[in-house]
Amino acid sequence: MLTDSQIRSAKPSDRPRKLTDARGLYLLLMPNGSRYWRFNYSYSGRSKTLAFGVYPDVSLVRARV
Repeated sequence: MLTDSQIRSAKPSDRPRKLTDARGLYLLLMPNGSRYWRFNYSYSGRSKTLAFGVYPDVSLVRARV
Protein backbone atom coordinates (compact mmCIF):
# COMPACT_ATOMS: atom_id res chain seq x y z
CA MET A 1 0.00 0.00 0.00
CA LEU A 2 1.17 3.49 -0.84
CA THR A 3 1.94 6.17 1.69
CA ASP A 4 1.74 9.92 1.20
CA SER A 5 5.50 10.28 1.70
CA GLN A 6 6.19 7.69 -1.05
CA ILE A 7 4.00 9.65 -3.45
CA ARG A 8 5.65 12.99 -2.66
CA SER A 9 9.18 11.58 -2.96
CA ALA A 10 8.57 9.71 -6.25
CA LYS A 11 10.67 11.13 -9.07
CA PRO A 12 9.47 11.18 -12.69
CA SER A 13 11.28 9.04 -15.25
CA ASP A 14 11.42 9.12 -19.05
CA ARG A 15 8.24 6.99 -19.31
CA PRO A 16 4.92 7.01 -17.43
CA ARG A 17 5.16 4.91 -14.29
CA LYS A 18 2.50 3.25 -12.12
CA LEU A 19 2.67 3.36 -8.34
CA THR A 20 0.20 0.70 -7.26
CA ASP A 21 -1.88 0.88 -4.10
CA ALA A 22 -4.55 -1.84 -3.73
CA ARG A 23 -7.55 -3.40 -5.48
CA GLY A 24 -6.82 -1.76 -8.85
CA LEU A 25 -6.01 1.75 -7.59
CA TYR A 26 -2.76 3.29 -8.80
CA LEU A 27 -1.06 6.63 -9.27
CA LEU A 28 0.18 7.32 -12.78
CA LEU A 29 3.40 9.34 -12.58
CA MET A 30 4.03 11.16 -15.86
CA PRO A 31 7.45 12.25 -17.22
CA ASN A 32 6.57 15.93 -16.69
CA GLY A 33 5.98 15.26 -12.95
CA SER A 34 2.17 15.29 -12.92
CA ARG A 35 0.38 12.59 -10.93
CA TYR A 36 -3.01 11.11 -11.87
CA TRP A 37 -5.20 8.72 -9.89
CA ARG A 38 -6.50 5.77 -11.94
CA PHE A 39 -8.59 2.72 -11.07
CA ASN A 40 -8.71 -0.48 -13.14
CA TYR A 41 -11.84 -2.63 -12.95
CA SER A 42 -13.77 -5.04 -15.12
CA TYR A 43 -17.36 -4.74 -16.29
CA SER A 44 -19.11 -7.40 -18.36
CA GLY A 45 -15.80 -9.16 -18.86
CA ARG A 46 -14.03 -6.07 -20.24
CA SER A 47 -11.22 -4.14 -18.59
CA LYS A 48 -12.00 -0.51 -17.84
CA THR A 49 -10.04 2.40 -16.36
CA LEU A 50 -11.60 5.16 -14.31
CA ALA A 51 -9.83 8.49 -13.63
CA PHE A 52 -10.25 10.00 -10.16
CA GLY A 53 -8.29 13.22 -10.49
CA VAL A 54 -4.89 14.77 -9.96
CA TYR A 55 -2.71 14.41 -6.89
CA PRO A 56 -2.63 16.46 -4.58
CA ASP A 57 -6.11 17.83 -5.43
CA VAL A 58 -7.41 14.31 -4.70
CA SER A 59 -5.58 12.95 -1.66
CA LEU A 60 -4.59 9.35 -1.08
CA VAL A 61 -7.35 8.89 1.50
CA ARG A 62 -10.01 10.34 -0.80
CA ALA A 63 -8.85 8.23 -3.78
CA ARG A 64 -9.18 5.08 -1.68
CA VAL A 65 -12.73 5.97 -0.68
